[in-house]
Amino acid sequence: REQRLAWLAAAPRNAAAYVEAALETGDPGDLMHALRDIADARGGISRLAEETGLNREALYRTLSRSGNPQLSSLLAILKASGLKLSVEPA
Repeated sequence: REQRLAWLAAAPRNAAAYVEAALETGDPGDLMHALRDIADARGGISRLAEETGLNREALYRTLSRSGNPQLSSLLAILKASGLKLSVEPA
């Protein structure tokens, strides 16, 4: 896990590739797990809470495998992670 976190922290493109891979599985839990790993790589949930203005406890729940964030929370998490949401044709 430590190697994965170091890789995620090394470059935004690594985090983007990790999220892309999580999205390809079609399992929302994989996306939440990937975002949690990215948060951990970037200083943890407390830092993410500071950067997003979201409640730390709510972020722990949101970034669990069963998390189901509101779009506004997801966008804030992505922005704080150095990522953005985009759409392309399937």
